Amino acid sequence: MPAFLFRRPALVALLLGALAATGFAPLQLWPLTLIGLAGLAALVHAAPTGRRALWIGWCWGVGHFTINNNWFQHAFDFQDKMPPVLGYFAAVGLALYLAVFPMLVSGIGWRFGRRERPDAAYALLFGAAWIGSEYLRATLFTGYAWDPIGVIWLPVIGVARLSAWIGTYALSGVTVLMAVSLLLLSQRRWRLPAGLAAVLALAAISAPWTRAPATAPDAPLLRVVQPNIGQDARGQDDQERMLAALIRQSGRPGPRPRLVLWPEGVMRDYLESGYPRWIYDGQSPLFNRWRLAQLLGPRDILLTGHTPLRFDAAGDVAGAANAVVAIDSRARIVGRYDKAHLVPFGEYLPMPWLLRPIGIARLVPGDFDFDDGPGPRTLAIPGFGAIGFQTCYEIIFSGEVVDRAHRPQMIFNPSTDAWFGRWGPPQHLAQARMRAIEEGLPIVRSTPTGISAVIAADGTLLATVPHETAGAIALPMPPAPPPTLFSRIGNAAALIVGLAFLIAAIAIRRRAR
Repeated sequence: MPAFLFRRPALVALLLGALAATGFAPLQLWPLTLIGLAGLAALVHAAPTGRRALWIGWCWGVGHFTINNNWFQHAFDFQDKMPPVLGYFAAVGLALYLAVFPMLVSGIGWRFGRRERPDAAYALLFGAAWIGSEYLRATLFTGYAWDPIGVIWLPVIGVARLSAWIGTYALSGVTVLMAVSLLLLSQRRWRLPAGLAAVLALAAISAPWTRAPATAPDAPLLRVVQPNIGQDARGQDDQERMLAALIRQSGRPGPRPRLVLWPEGVMRDYLESGYPRWIYDGQSPLFNRWRLAQLLGPRDILLTGHTPLRFDAAGDVAGAANAVVAIDSRARIVGRYDKAHLVPFGEYLPMPWLLRPIGIARLVPGDFDFDDGPGPRTLAIPGFGAIGFQTCYEIIFSGEVVDRAHRPQMIFNPSTDAWFGRWGPPQHLAQARMRAIEEGLPIVRSTPTGISAVIAADGTLLATVPHETAGAIALPMPPAPPPTLFSRIGNAAALIVGLAFLIAAIAIRRRAR
C-alpha cells in the first residue's frame, strides 16, 4: 500500500471495509473484497501497538457491516411505533457491534503473527482467526451469520463448491488467507500466493464436473408462487386480495403430483381447529382449508406459511409460532414445522425489561413474541418424500439447517424478504445457495416479493422469479445427490481447517528460528 495511506489508518480501514462489502450481492465485485482484506492486514501489521491494531480492525468492521447491512434500515419503514429514520441509526448500531469480530482478528494477528515483514505465518494466523470470528458471530447472542466472506465466490461457482467439503466458514478462512498472502508479493515471495491461486483456479475450472445430477423428467412437479404482495399491503383487511393473487399464480392440477409452495407471511386466516370460538370471528378453519384444497389435485400438496396460536389455561392467547403447514386435497393438515431460529427484534424482543421502557419495540406488529420450535425437522410429505424446512432467516446458519438423523430430499425455505429493500433479497438468496452446496440438497425459496428460486444441490439457480415481480416457477423436483463431506461432519470442518492453518503457522515460525 502507498505510504501516505498509513498516515490515516483508521479512515483508510473504514473505507477498505466498505470496499470489501461490494464483493457480496447485488454488486458481486469479489476482487474488491480481496483488496479490502489485504489492506486490513497491511494496516494491522503496520500498527505500532496492539491497541491501535484493534482500533483499525474495528473501523474496518464498521465500514464493512454498515454497507453490507444497509438493507436493515428498510425494515423500519413498516414500523408504526418507531420512526423510519431510526433505521439508519439501527443499521450503524448493528455495525458497531459486528465490527468487534474483525477487531478480534486484527488483535490476534498483531499479537501473535506480526514480524518485521508480513510472512506466510502471518497470513495463516489471520485466516485461522477469521474462521473463529465468523463462527462466533454466528453463535453468540443467538448469532448473526449474515454474509460470511466465503459467499463472495458464488460468481465463481467452482470455488464456492469447495464449501461442500469444508463449509462456508472455512472457505472464508481460505479467502482471507489468499487476500493476506497478496502482501507477500511485494517481497517477491511467490510460493504461498501462487499455490493458493493455483488451487482456487483448479476449483474454478472444475465447475462442469461438480454439477448435481440431472432432474428426472418424471419427477413430481414443484409450483413455486410469488404473488408480489408488499409488506405494506399484508394486513388482515388485505387477506382476500392476497389470497386471490396466490390462487392466480398457483396453476391447475394435472396428471402428475404437484407440490405447491407459498411464501411466509401471506396467510392470515386461521387454519387449525380447536381454538376458542371467539378467535375465528365467524370464520371456519375447515372452510379456510377447503378453499385452499380446491387448488389441488388428488395427489397435490400445498405448503404455506401460517401463524398458529397457543393458549393458556384461561383460554387467552399466550403465544404464536411462525409455522409452515402441509395441506392435502382433502383439506387436512398433514404436517407442520415451527420456526426455531427466531429473528431478534423481528419475532421477539431481546431484553424486553430494558428495551420496552425506553420505547424500543419489535419491527413486526403484534402484542407478543413468537415461540421457538424444536429445531430442523424433516417431514414425510405424502407423494414427495422427506422435505426439510427452514423459514426465512434460518437458512443463513451454516451447519444448522438439516435434521442429520433424518436427511431430507429437499429443503423448503419460505421467506418474507419484502422487509429488506433491494440489497437484502439477493444476499439472502446467495446464502441459500451456499447451504445447498454445503448440504448437497436442492433448496426451494418462495417469497412474497422475491427473489423466489429453485436451487439445485450444486448451488445452480434452475429458475427464479425476479424481485418485485408476480409469477410462478413450474419445474420437476431436483434430485438430492449423496451427502457431502460437510453434511456429514458439519462445522467440525471449520475447526479442522482452522487448526491446520494454526499448526502450519507455528511450523513456519519454528523453522524460521
